[in-house]
Order: sequence, then C-alpha cells, then structure tokens
Amino acid sequence: MAEAFARAYGADVMEAHSAGLAPAPVIMPHTRAVLAEKNLRLDGQFPKSLETVAREPFDLVVNMSGRKLPAPPGRVIDWPVADPVGQPEQTYRAVAAQIEDLVMRLILKLRSQTGGI
Repeated sequence: MAEAFARAYGADVMEAHSAGLAPAPVIMPHTRAVLAEKNLRLDGQFPKSLETVAREPFDLVVNMSGRKLPAPPGRVIDWPVADPVGQPEQTYRAVAAQIEDLVMRLILKLRSQTGGI
C-alpha cells in the first residue's frame, strides 16, 4: 500500500520500492479493492522480499514490520502499522488510511526540503 501511495502522490520527490521480511505470495484481494477505491492500480506490482531490493542504495528506509532491522545504509524510520492480512476489509481500509496519512506527511516533509529523496 505504501508503495502505491508514494508512487501516486510523491513521484516528484521519491522513487518508492516496497519489500518485506515475509512477503505474501500475492497481493491480497482486500488490498487491491481498497486501493482501487482510491483509483490506485497495482499493475506490475508483486510482493518482494528484502533480498530482492537489498542491492539497491536507499536514502531512506521505512520499516513497518514492528521488528528492529539491522541498520541498512541510509536512514531508517519506523512506522507502527498493523499488518491487515487475514483481517476483514474494514481493517484494510483503516490501515490504508493510516499508511496514506504517513506517506503524505513524508512527501510534504521531503517537498519542504531541498532536493527530496
């Protein structure tokens, strides 16, 4: 969800890539439905592991796992976001709203800084 919001709203200040510690085998149907309600499409996107993106340099890593990550190169910020997998669609909506708010705050912060990320 965070990658979809970041790509849709903040492409002028960031290049977003999403990966997880234990990625799901597919994008969950509720995720697709909730993002479709916001006219966000996930064409070409799929759950990726950290190993998939580990070789790329990042200026900022957003950790939503709730677990302490080994410090990768660059900055790490932690967002306490619940994993909605296995929950009803209204939980996905609540999590999407939280993530959208966090992503928008980050985008606004980056836009206020020189150069962005």
